[in-house]
Amino acid sequence: MRTALALVCMLTAFSQIAVAQRRNIDRQIRENQSRLDSIRQEREDLEAQQQRLLGQARNISLDIANLNRQQTSTRGMVNELDRQLGALNSQLDTLTLELILVEDAMAEKEAILERRAVAIHKRGSLWAFEVLLAAESFGDLLSRYKYLYTASRQDLSLVNEITTMRNRISANRRDLVTVQDQVESQRTQRNRELVRYASLERERQRALSVTGQSEQRAAARITELEADALRLDETIAALVRARGTVRLTAATINEDDLNRLDWPIDGQLVYRFGAEPFRDGTSIARQGIGIRASEGTPVKAVRTGIVAQAGPFGTFGQIVILDHGGGYWTLYTNLSIITVARGDLVNEGQVMARSGGANTDEGPHLGFQIRQLLPDSRSSVPLDPLNWLKRR
Repeated sequence: MRTALALVCMLTAFSQIAVAQRRNIDRQIRENQSRLDSIRQEREDLEAQQQRLLGQARNISLDIANLNRQQTSTRGMVNELDRQLGALNSQLDTLTLELILVEDAMAEKEAILERRAVAIHKRGSLWAFEVLLAAESFGDLLSRYKYLYTASRQDLSLVNEITTMRNRISANRRDLVTVQDQVESQRTQRNRELVRYASLERERQRALSVTGQSEQRAAARITELEADALRLDETIAALVRARGTVRLTAATINEDDLNRLDWPIDGQLVYRFGAEPFRDGTSIARQGIGIRASEGTPVKAVRTGIVAQAGPFGTFGQIVILDHGGGYWTLYTNLSIITVARGDLVNEGQVMARSGGANTDEGPHLGFQIRQLLPDSRSSVPLDPLNWLKRR
């Protein structure tokens, strides 16, 4: 009786886990789609506004402002897809591990059942009757009957357990396929968004050129830090065009590294990726994160890469730029000491500099950025490092 009750409880538990897991996957897919739809709606509104502007008297400054907002929206889409891909990759790992554990458990149960079947075959079909007929008393008969009944119930329980595990494995495999399909869909969308970002950047550059304003007047409209950020984009593009002979045999960063990169330095966040408002009503677009650290703290490479640039860079102070191949770059800014040189191969986890930033408004800290080259290879899109670094 107890064995039967335990079997019922186990079957119920397996069923509840499978239903809950399926609901969780469906809920996550709906939530992911809702976030993406919200960003797409924002961008469609901007596109409609752009069309209205085109139908009016040409106002280049409004065009550029609108294109900047579209770029921000598209960049938000890329980073939201990065976040979702990171979560889906973690879910794939969990489902794969669970599938392996259930398959191992089923293999063990099947081995036990096979041994039981061999034993039953050796005894023959009349063995049970022989056991009963050999009883020496009525009490002995009851004991023998109870033993045979218990053995048969255990065999039935074993068969039911294997059936339940097979169903569980089938459900897990279906969930794996669902999540894998979602991962491929998100990767496809991400690639489309990168192409779109490149197109917006080209249109923005054309709009800027139409203004006919000098470089000095353009620099006057932006802060010194924003000017250096733009110059940093141009520097990366120049580095791509002038790559040295030292190259990586394979990319060391790709989309599978979302939520898996080690932090370059330990510390609390000073600022996050994205627009940061100031008290005077102005704001600045942060293209990376700031990590607080005492001056002189060792700075490590998050992945193996080639040093593309090392040295002073305007308001960013001393910087190191690593080329990881595959279009991915990492940037380490506000350094006090650099211990590598251009062209050096830096291994993952290797100390290559010391943090600085004591003279900045934020105080001692490390600036960290991740960039991905756009399909045209002439510009790059900044990625939110918190989507790529390990969760803390």
